[in-house]
Amino acid sequence: MSEAVPPSGTAVRRAVPRINAAFADAGVTGRLHALDIDTGASVSVAATHLTPTSSLHKVCLLATLYREAAAGRLDRTRQIDIPAAERTPGLSGLAVMRDAVRMSLRDLATLVVAVSDSAAADVLWREVGFDAVNRTMAELGLTDTIAVHDMAAIREALRAHPDLTDPAALADISILNPARTNRSTARQMAELFAAVWREEVCAGEPAEELRALLGLQAWTHRMASGFPFDDVRVSGKTATLPTLRHEAGVVEYPDGGRYAVAVFTRAASTAAILPAADAVIGTAARIAVDALRSV
Repeated sequence: MSEAVPPSGTAVRRAVPRINAAFADAGVTGRLHALDIDTGASVSVAATHLTPTSSLHKVCLLATLYREAAAGRLDRTRQIDIPAAERTPGLSGLAVMRDAVRMSLRDLATLVVAVSDSAAADVLWREVGFDAVNRTMAELGLTDTIAVHDMAAIREALRAHPDLTDPAALADISILNPARTNRSTARQMAELFAAVWREEVCAGEPAEELRALLGLQAWTHRMASGFPFDDVRVSGKTATLPTLRHEAGVVEYPDGGRYAVAVFTRAASTAAILPAADAVIGTAARIAVDALRSV
């Protein structure tokens, strides 16, 4: 991985306090890392703190799927029969379908990004494996990015604590403790997206397909909300746990500028619906990208 370079300039110096102020106004603690994919210039806010990643770790899974496929160790077009029973429950995709289906690995990957399909993700976790995912992250230099749980395990950990509105109860949940669950840092998740766009994960047609897939996410209420322009493309993946709202992705401008951004937030409130906590992800990302574009 290329070493991130702190940019200089008035706009960049002002970006960090503006980002921190936005986090405070939204009632969250925030971590952020944004980097210019082509120059390595970066803006960081507490970007090396380990944080639970939950669904954001699906990007690590898909990066590994495509890296293994590009190396000839796995066929991403292979079809899998998926019975209706024993699917990981969820709110979208295969998780809410009633009948058996047959799908390729890459079509499962599409559902994983487009609607954060946990059932599809867990099929891929079984096909790809935790060891391969963690090995891939280590090969990319992302040594703090570790997979521990699939989506079924995360769901079961939540189900074991029925009162998720009690802040005291949250302290006991393993999936909110970065030492005990899927984890990474804002810096490393941004670097993973940069590696995909630089074709360091895989190259050629598989890389093009992976980037296209990561642009299919249906949710636009977080990072994409900071870039409401027809000619700016935002690709990425969200993650949500009690008090936690994250997104990492890439923002691409029509002039060729490419910026990998990861924003992790933790709210004091346990409410499931916190519009300000969602929107600040886009606000913080926009401040950071604007600063990088001023360099």
